[in-house]
Amino acid sequence: MIRLTLGEIAQITGGRVVHAEPGLAVTGGVEYDSRKIEPGGLFVAFEGEKVDGHSYAAAVVEAGAAAVLSTRDTGQPGVVVEEPLAALAKLAQAVVARLPELTVVGLTGSNGKTSTKDYIGQLLARLGPTVAPAGSLNNELGFPYTVLRAGPETRFLVLEMGARGIGHIRYLTDIARPSIGVVLNIGAAHLGEFGSVEGTAQAKGELVEALSADGVAVLNADDPLVAGMAPRTAARVLRTGESEMSDVRATDVRIDPSGRASYTLNAGGRSARVQLAVAGRHQVANTLAAAGVALVAGLGFDELAAALGEIGIVSVRRMDVFTRPDGVTVIDDSYNANPSSTAAALRALASMAGGRRTTAVLGYMAELGEHERSGHEEVGRLAADLGVDRIIVVGADAAPIADGAQAADGWKGDAVVVTDQASAIEILAGDLHGSDVVLVKGSRYRTWDVADSLRPEEVRP
Repeated sequence: MIRLTLGEIAQITGGRVVHAEPGLAVTGGVEYDSRKIEPGGLFVAFEGEKVDGHSYAAAVVEAGAAAVLSTRDTGQPGVVVEEPLAALAKLAQAVVARLPELTVVGLTGSNGKTSTKDYIGQLLARLGPTVAPAGSLNNELGFPYTVLRAGPETRFLVLEMGARGIGHIRYLTDIARPSIGVVLNIGAAHLGEFGSVEGTAQAKGELVEALSADGVAVLNADDPLVAGMAPRTAARVLRTGESEMSDVRATDVRIDPSGRASYTLNAGGRSARVQLAVAGRHQVANTLAAAGVALVAGLGFDELAAALGEIGIVSVRRMDVFTRPDGVTVIDDSYNANPSSTAAALRALASMAGGRRTTAVLGYMAELGEHERSGHEEVGRLAADLGVDRIIVVGADAAPIADGAQAADGWKGDAVVVTDQASAIEILAGDLHGSDVVLVKGSRYRTWDVADSLRPEEVRP
């Protein structure tokens, strides 16, 4: 964060300084996890259901924090505000206003946001200091927290934007208005909140509506709902994809035995062959979006083409492919799941099979609303249609996955529903062959415990 005095923080947030002179400066980062506080930093005390951050105030100051942002007087130097989340948003907004040379990149979509954010960050880092932290910091807390990591030296700030309803992305863009906005895709995520993919598109499109006339909207030309957002923005539109309408286009896409794509990158009348190091056919679209941002930011075509082959996984449990010493290949995509992202992961599993036995360990997919049963059944049918040999469904709520697979015509595989992760781990431990390929995918209900049980100790997150 840029250097701010407590007086300035109080003025920005509408708070009051306590137990310190207004001139006391915060020179370190902003943290809400007391274990991560750094010298000169600002600790934000939230009142949680199980933990009250105010109880850590004395400890963080003793550890070197300059001050505490809190809702009540903790007896420590700090600023007392009415609501810390709103105060964080105001601080982030003020920091962006004080960094006029900063280029803000915002991206959203139903699938691939975090991976694409990581790719954009790696490409832009070639042009200058870039803030694009690992993980999915895309909500009302994570978004301003990320913004506050920018400082005077930062040239690019890459921000992932999630939405659970209309107006959520508009709220985030009011905190930090992007000059480059990316919409990846519209799929079956959060249908319980949005009701339909059209509702999802309405919410995601708030990002391009926030762009000014001198900004750039990077839109997926292969997704009709995304391509249809062009009239909603005053910005210049740059289309990416495999469609002939794309300004940044992939042609001659091929998938190698490891599930990694290669393609010919076409942009600005030039072309070059790209071999990706990340697995999954869907990474073509993700890396094209990242390429579009990099070109807009000023990365040269030749350097871009080479760099695309070097970008890799930064955030954990997202298409993290590893091969164990015994030859078993594991695809850890267990961070989160919805029908669209699970379909992409299953296709990656099938493309990597090469005649080897495949197992998909699939957990519950949350936030599907009235589409919950049908969404799970569709995933099961797709797994069967792709010829997945074995499906292990974790949890009764996800059982329709097995129903969908078993109802598929001609499928000769096996589907079993287990009560918990430990049961899935037990099945795998007793029956894995050296040439197996295993996918682990689920909605943050500790499905990753299964993936971790398959990892050698030295490659665990």
